[in-house]
Amino acid sequence: MKKLLLVLYTILVLLIGSTFTIAASMNGFILDGALIPEEEILSGGPTKDGIPSLDYPKFVKAAQAHFLRDEDQVLALKHNGIAKAYPLRILNWHEIVNDRFGDEGIVITYCPLCGSGTASEAKVAGKFLQFGVSGLLYNNDVLMYDRQTQSLWSQILSQAVAGPMKGTLLPAVAVTHTTWADWRNRHPDTLVLDTNTGFNRNYQANPYDGYEKESSIMFPVRFRAEGYHPKEQVLGLILDEKAKAYPFVELAKGSGEVSDVLAGKNIRIRYSHNHKSAEFFDSEGNALPGITLFWFAWYAFHPKTEIYRVKCMRPTLPSIIFLF
Repeated sequence: MKKLLLVLYTILVLLIGSTFTIAASMNGFILDGALIPEEEILSGGPTKDGIPSLDYPKFVKAAQAHFLRDEDQVLALKHNGIAKAYPLRILNWHEIVNDRFGDEGIVITYCPLCGSGTASEAKVAGKFLQFGVSGLLYNNDVLMYDRQTQSLWSQILSQAVAGPMKGTLLPAVAVTHTTWADWRNRHPDTLVLDTNTGFNRNYQANPYDGYEKESSIMFPVRFRAEGYHPKEQVLGLILDEKAKAYPFVELAKGSGEVSDVLAGKNIRIRYSHNHKSAEFFDSEGNALPGITLFWFAWYAFHPKTEIYRVKCMRPTLPSIIFLF
């Protein structure tokens, strides 16, 4: 009888341990002790690497990018003297590009559900990292993973949220989210990510067509935004842990040049009415690594954010002089 009870107890312990192991992992990633709520990490549908990153990207010159229209959106940057553009029509299908600018590794990321694009240095804590798509989401945002340590990284937070590198930040690089015509005019020598990716994808089709106009979002978020359309584009910036959002609908009310102070530092915002894009600069004119994304996504990660709003000027009534 004692032996039977011991066997049953052992089986029960193994079952409980197995249950907790399953509950604390998804898509093969261990979530124990994650910096974000484990129960809010969701499967986006694809498996690990089901959305393939581009690890050996090929580029063409601007004059050869016949697959692009002037109004097409791109993520773009000039780094180490090299200008490159990454069309969203390609990023929609891959989300991550592991690239190099000279001897420096740079990872380009884009999350279609949040409309968020980033660029970061790929050398972190002395390690050169290569990133892939985990198939997991938090607040609708892609969770990346690095192939060296299998740590999970939040794209919008630019931080490892689970795994051996938990808490480590990705060094941000300033990136521009604008139209192809705008970037090409500013950098005629730019290179462009080519559709010759090695994958069979229809880069002329948008798998998220119409999504940016809908008020609904696909997955739950921790904090629900109000005040603007959920997909309103905003330019977000964090300085010394102070977060502020600049909705495009507000920036469009002015001349396109805004001076502001955030965390005691002078900054400038340059907004293009023609291309509906915006960028941050410091007082010396250096580009700052802000992020363009949907309003709901910024608020989900930064619920205490400040918001830039144009001050309404009250009309002055003309003086009336009564003569008697």
